[in-house]
Amino acid sequence: MHIHKKLVSLLTLSLVLLNTTACSQRIGALNDTLKLAFIGDQDVKLSAQQVNDIPYASIYAQIGDMSQVFLVLVFAEPKVSLTQVPTTLSTELKWLSADKGMIVTVNGRLVRTHNNPTGDLVSVESTEPDPIMLGLQLASTPKTWTRIIDWQPGYHFGYKATSHFNLVGQENILINDIPTQALHYSEIVLVDELNIKYQNEFWLTPETGNVIKSRQKIAPNLPFIDISLLKPFAS
Repeated sequence: MHIHKKLVSLLTLSLVLLNTTACSQRIGALNDTLKLAFIGDQDVKLSAQQVNDIPYASIYAQIGDMSQVFLVLVFAEPKVSLTQVPTTLSTELKWLSADKGMIVTVNGRLVRTHNNPTGDLVSVESTEPDPIMLGLQLASTPKTWTRIIDWQPGYHFGYKATSHFNLVGQENILINDIPTQALHYSEIVLVDELNIKYQNEFWLTPETGNVIKSRQKIAPNLPFIDISLLKPFAS
């Protein structure tokens, strides 16, 4: 009965999303997608073969000390922004978990969360392109960035966050138990109005600059989320 209720809730959530957004990633059947998301209930760990066999982009995510969960990509849509520089085209990837949680990323950057038990990131907006989008590995990419962030619970809206990026070095990391070469960058984030400082971490593929692993603070007074890319979105 408990499983049935959760599946009904997932169906309801997805129908709402379908009515309000246009899906640009062709999904054969919504029910199949929900079943795939549902297998990642708690403490999930799939083999590399299992990940490859699933015909959808997928990630692992872990919030703070909570269990690692498996999420599948359910929507890939152009990012709509009132302030973003119009010369850069970005895509929002919306990842769904078994417990109706959703995280939204742009080029590996966490930009929103939904149904997070500790609180949600509501918005990230900037008049400057995110250096991660431009490619941190490129010498021409600025290594500073300023944006406005909103989060809940509480009335946390319009806080300016300033970032400084630094190359830590090249590392060999495990992605779904597969050794993978990556460039490790740290991001020092300052929220002066709250006198808060924290550090995000990003691991990129050296050739493309795509984020394959990250550790990002959801919001200044919310926990970190660790994200590992298992199967990338094929646009």
